[in-house]
Amino acid sequence: MPSKKAKTPGPRKLRDLVQEALADAKALDVVMLDVRGVADFTDYMVVCTGTSNRHVQSVADKLIDQLRAAGRKPIGVEGEALGDWVLIDFGEIVVHVMRQATRDFYNLEKLWSEGKLVKPRASRVAARKTAAGTKGA
Repeated sequence: MPSKKAKTPGPRKLRDLVQEALADAKALDVVMLDVRGVADFTDYMVVCTGTSNRHVQSVADKLIDQLRAAGRKPIGVEGEALGDWVLIDFGEIVVHVMRQATRDFYNLEKLWSEGKLVKPRASRVAARKTAAGTKGA
């Protein structure tokens, strides 16, 4: 009997899962760039901020856990031990979780500014939930 294997999410679903997981983990200032015409190693670059080393580690852990539950394991993870900057490579999406000082110093958004800004779907979902909750009040 063939084993049941979790279906791996496609690029658009993966993008949405990343945004939702980062929102759930309370990552700050999430920026997603479509770098398909700029970089040959990934399709999307995500940069977000954690408030402390522990928060950076927690955001990275929650992101990895939620995507693993959806059938997607990271190709590589760097920087977890220090928690200043954690890079999580999911192939089509590379996520950088950084402390604010580190993010300011490296300014990855400027480095990849040729990429197209992707609007966060997770924020729109959260806004709809908030609006729906307010109507009943």
